[in-house]
Amino acid sequence: MALLLLLLLAVSVVTADQDAFIGVNIGKDLSDMPNPTQVVALLKAQQIRHIRLNDADRAMLIALANTGIHVTISVPNNELLGVGQSNATAANWVARNVVAHVPATNITAIAVGSEVLTTIPNAAPILVNALKFIHSALVASNLDNQIKVSTPFSSSIILDSFPPSQAFFNRSLDPVMVPLLKLLQSTGSYLMLNVYPYYDYMQSNGVIQLDYALFRLLPPNKEAVDANTLLHYTNVFDAVVDAAYFAMAFLNFTNIPIVVTESGWPSKGDENEPDATIDNANTYNSNLIRHVLNNTGTPKHPGIAISTYIYELYNEDMKAGSLSEKNWGLFDANGVPVYILHLSDSGMMLANDTTNQTYCTARDGADPKMLQAALDWACGPGKVDCSALLQGQPCYEPDNVAAHASYAFDAYYHQKGMDSGTCYFNGVAAITTTNPSHGSCIFPGSVGRNGTFLNGTLLAPSSNSTASSSTSLNFHSGGVRSALIIGIVLWSAVFL
Repeated sequence: MALLLLLLLAVSVVTADQDAFIGVNIGKDLSDMPNPTQVVALLKAQQIRHIRLNDADRAMLIALANTGIHVTISVPNNELLGVGQSNATAANWVARNVVAHVPATNITAIAVGSEVLTTIPNAAPILVNALKFIHSALVASNLDNQIKVSTPFSSSIILDSFPPSQAFFNRSLDPVMVPLLKLLQSTGSYLMLNVYPYYDYMQSNGVIQLDYALFRLLPPNKEAVDANTLLHYTNVFDAVVDAAYFAMAFLNFTNIPIVVTESGWPSKGDENEPDATIDNANTYNSNLIRHVLNNTGTPKHPGIAISTYIYELYNEDMKAGSLSEKNWGLFDANGVPVYILHLSDSGMMLANDTTNQTYCTARDGADPKMLQAALDWACGPGKVDCSALLQGQPCYEPDNVAAHASYAFDAYYHQKGMDSGTCYFNGVAAITTTNPSHGSCIFPGSVGRNGTFLNGTLLAPSSNSTASSSTSLNFHSGGVRSALIIGIVLWSAVFL
């Protein structure tokens, strides 16, 4: 325990020198790849100010000139051998791909290879030299202060990652990791880390819960607690990042920041990937963006920026592998959003949420008794106008607890401005981008910001209804009747 306390003190040396940012990865494995001008137009329209390219494409770098967009370029893995074996080759690479484009193009970092230690381990011996040679070329061009050099790692190189305080890098990698971390430290650079809670969840055999992977609000008894530090972890992302901090501290490196170079969630998958859905991708990326831009930091380093690049801008239909590999994008090749991000607090960045088209509905397979209790709370202490659910009213049919709960949940969610944590209801609710309105039953989320209605739909019963939260009403006849007068304090503790 004494050693861990020393580690805690040591890791606290990491400090925040700027606010966190959200960036986006741009891949090119599309059958109909937009041209660079079109890509830049989308970036501008979405107010995306930070991007990472998986190469150093000349046309793209020219198109990015004079935009002010911060660009991380990459030495592809297939060029790593030449750069890592020859200082002259590295100098030529920098001259051709960096010096030729700055300052017009705002290149701020170079990622040397990608997940080299896990994808091409035979190249591990030359990785550090590749970084050194690229950095030396930047020094020679007087660009080393504005352009940082690092290499993205897969989080799988971290062993025993929970609890985070016990994490360490695969010890067989020490001959590479120690000199590499020394280089990052001496050059004022940062550790690039790829964090994929989707894969952690999929490979956990049920140990990791979906809500924990998706940043959904958890009740305190569902949070993961590091027994050594007593830090509480509410999501996989924070736990992995802190595990990396502790792994570096295990090797006596305590002042190297972390930038997450890839993170995201697929919107579609094969039959054996049931959680690769649009709703889950929306939930993960929306919550990730909010988490990062709030400068939340991690439990170990609250308030310390963890800038993150979402994987990725476009769906890449030419990618090999499972269906999910082709469906990580925020947009299709035509620049149409795959889903509408829920980013009410993100300013104009990734402003494809202009319709606010997210809804809160009953989770599939939720326990009917828990749904009934949550419905009772929403229509009582939650102060939702549930008069539309009365017999004879537009949302009475279908007369079942899931349908009625969905209406009440969505009403509460929008009544609270879609704030984080207002679509939980003890785990029986979930956010969706599919409009649940049907027939003349129009859900509150279907109403536009300026009093207009999406998809030409009509207004649901108004809030001037005579029903109030203090009236005892019955909402569905197929189960337990909804007695709405419930102890507010008790139910607030359970559902909020």
